[in-house]
Amino acid sequence: MNDSIIYALDFDGVVCDSAVETAITGWKAGTTIWKDMPDAVPQTIVEQFREVRPIIETGYEAILIIRLMYLGKSTAAIYANYAAKVQRMLDEIHLSIDDLKKLFGDTRDNWIASDRADWIAKNPLYPGVAEKLRRLGQRHLWCVITTKQERFVKEILRANNIELADERIFGMDRKLSKPDVLKGLKAQHPGQPIYFTEDRLPALDGVQKHPELADVKLFLALWGYNLAADHAVAAGQAIALQQLDTFLSDSLGAV
Repeated sequence: MNDSIIYALDFDGVVCDSAVETAITGWKAGTTIWKDMPDAVPQTIVEQFREVRPIIETGYEAILIIRLMYLGKSTAAIYANYAAKVQRMLDEIHLSIDDLKKLFGDTRDNWIASDRADWIAKNPLYPGVAEKLRRLGQRHLWCVITTKQERFVKEILRANNIELADERIFGMDRKLSKPDVLKGLKAQHPGQPIYFTEDRLPALDGVQKHPELADVKLFLALWGYNLAADHAVAAGQAIALQQLDTFLSDSLGAV
């Protein structure tokens, strides 16, 4: 495959529509911190969570966002000074980010152990994506670059009969930034084009800050967790706006 394209794909918001699962995991984890929260997450909060999902970079943040929603904060209020709100909540609960990452992962593990089928059902792949990835693997090298823990990516891919070697899943476990992973791919595959598809504009902006990655072709997945304002900003940069049907097509230059 020396003449093939390297396809680097974000996972949540590109391959997997995990918003509902992330909201429920965030709620389950939150009930262990704040005892006033009932066991069952209200459907209204699950629906609101999808509106706020674009601001989340790493899953553990869902615990804090869910708490803000439970306290009645509007979507607009959560977006306003978001980083400051996160830090204030961390200070209040006396837990570190690593503590919350562990809690979030453990909560998912417990859910999988008790009802794997339900957990998988709450993590559907976007329509047509499973078939696309199976075709892609026949002709090109592809990998996942995500802030998700790798074992959860493996579970979801396996459940959808998608084969991807462990060394092609670059998750939170590796403690590498997405630009660092892309640099590693460039070093491993010199001269081969790299296409990076991501649904979060800040992640694509982060890649653009590295001159050595200037030749990586960037795509903003419009079917993922982003906003109309992101589309407008990306359109003015060297970022291609990509619809799901284009992503699924086999035409030259499309994933």
